[in-house]
Amino acid sequence: MNLIKSTGTFSFYVLISRILGYCRDLLIAIYLGSGPIADAFFVAFRIPNTFRRLFSEGTFNSAFVPSYSSEIIKGKKKAKEFANKVFNLLLLSMLFLILLVEIFMPGFIYLIAPGFSENSDKLEKTIFLTRITFPFLLFVSLSSFFGAILNSHNKFAAAAAAPIILNILLIITLLFGSYLDDELVNYLAYVVTISGLVQFLFLVFFTKKFFLPKIHFKIRFNKKIKHFFKKLIPSIFSSGVTQINILVGTIIASFQASAVSYLYYADRIYQINLAIAGIAIGTVLLPNLSKNVQEKNFDKIKTIQNKSLELCLFLSLPATTALLISSEEITSALFGYGSFDLSAVKNSSKALFYFAFGLPAFALIKVFSSFLFARHNTRIPFIFSLYSVVINIVISLYFFNEVGFIIIPIATTISSWFNSLILFIYLLNKNYFSFKQDFFKSLIKIIISTILTSFLFYTLINFFSDYLVFESVYKLITIILLVIATFIIYILTSIVTKAFKISDINLKY
Repeated sequence: MNLIKSTGTFSFYVLISRILGYCRDLLIAIYLGSGPIADAFFVAFRIPNTFRRLFSEGTFNSAFVPSYSSEIIKGKKKAKEFANKVFNLLLLSMLFLILLVEIFMPGFIYLIAPGFSENSDKLEKTIFLTRITFPFLLFVSLSSFFGAILNSHNKFAAAAAAPIILNILLIITLLFGSYLDDELVNYLAYVVTISGLVQFLFLVFFTKKFFLPKIHFKIRFNKKIKHFFKKLIPSIFSSGVTQINILVGTIIASFQASAVSYLYYADRIYQINLAIAGIAIGTVLLPNLSKNVQEKNFDKIKTIQNKSLELCLFLSLPATTALLISSEEITSALFGYGSFDLSAVKNSSKALFYFAFGLPAFALIKVFSSFLFARHNTRIPFIFSLYSVVINIVISLYFFNEVGFIIIPIATTISSWFNSLILFIYLLNKNYFSFKQDFFKSLIKIIISTILTSFLFYTLINFFSDYLVFESVYKLITIILLVIATFIIYILTSIVTKAFKISDINLKY
């Protein structure tokens, strides 16, 4: 496996998906803004979308890939038998869960957005929309299963590209926003579920070379299946802790008008880098790391872990400084149109600023957790994630009345740094991770490149400030050109400082 090339392939499709996701959210901001209808849709969309992220962005991988890779070594027949049993159990459990939630949807929404109970119209609309969007969970869960099969065979493109379908279909619907008027939000909800079905069929097509399921409901729980599902539950929690913290934030933010929308837009911006710096690396390294752990190839394990950590910091540190320097300019350029006014921009950019402090931690959690998942250990990341969520809830609730919704990104950042730190300490204490001699030299070079580039970016933002004000018609193209120019300069600076070596592109680990 080539870590950089594989991560590049995965990241390319994820980036396309995120760009289309931005276009989708820009249109939503224009047509829905940050009012009660927007809040209702974002909760209805947040719930299945959170599950999508929990399942598709590494969580299902973390439990399935190590187990399935072990079966591949024993032979294709055993691997297919194992996969088929997992598929049928997943299908049954998801059907049961969706049926249960659909029946008790009012109570479920009250748990997710208790603040909406103060506005009966908003609450009823949220219940109606969530009933439409929730079946998306079935299709995205099964899609994640097929994506994990592909990833196990080091095929990353199709699984990474699948979420593009959701964004394309939502964008097409939003383009008819002026004709659909008040019905737009209902059509969006239906399209969410339809896109899940299309995404599922898309991945079945690409996976058929390796696996096609045989549906049957007479399932025997052997030791391997029990072991897998015993790992899956904690891995959902631990690998998706950032999303769980965001969901917790959504619940608390529902008590403040428009706060759900502010957090949603801020989340969308920093998630672009997290998808590349954390999720892509964690997903790509897991199959090969699992294989080398099983074969006890300690030199390769050490190399893969060091290179993945180095790549994570190389991608996340400059993104963090960029968001800290220009959170308001970026938010305004990306979403400051139509119903999304200056007040909404300022509130979302404040949330983005505090989320930015936690960006490296969000990415490190993904990478450090993968080091343990490769060893079939989902219990420890689960326990540490539980601590993290408790810290997040305590801080958010204690300060919410005093500070307002802005405490949510602050609490998420603090709890995530705590999570990443204790994961790191545990890995060192168990000798699951050790630094190579050249790691700290590379880290210093990354920091130098980041500082130099950040200073340049700060200078450019100030120089072109007139083009970045809220009223400017050129703000989007200006911020895009500045980010592209800064990224190119960052790569060139990294080549000069040797933080990035062109020869690394062809290295295999």
